[in-house]
Amino acid sequence: MQGAGGTEGGTGRFFMGLLMMVVGGYLFFQNIQVSLGFGFGYQYFSAWGVGITSGYVVFPFLFGIGMIFYNASNILGWILAIGSLAMLAFGVIAQTRFHLHNMSAFELLTILVLLVGGIGLFLSSLRSSTR
Repeated sequence: MQGAGGTEGGTGRFFMGLLMMVVGGYLFFQNIQVSLGFGFGYQYFSAWGVGITSGYVVFPFLFGIGMIFYNASNILGWILAIGSLAMLAFGVIAQTRFHLHNMSAFELLTILVLLVGGIGLFLSSLRSSTR
């Protein structure tokens, strides 16, 4: 009978590693706090020494939408609207910050041992035990 991954590795090691990876990954991502620095007065682009805020990005978007409603085949309106939406989306994503919640060293080490140990155990179950 073949083990995990068609090798002679242990199926028990496979499932134990998988369980450790899932629990460690869940605890790690559960302790990450996501925050945004996005706002209409917040500068996230700088062009030629002039700070471009997200509020400035909305003006060409609105102008492009007006042009599209006036004439749907106006290519400049579509470029303004789509370009502004892309800049707005990029600005929001660029301002995303990730922080770990406050936790003790024991909690952090437990999470990391579960995650990395689970990956090692999982991968070792996929290799052949005979050399």
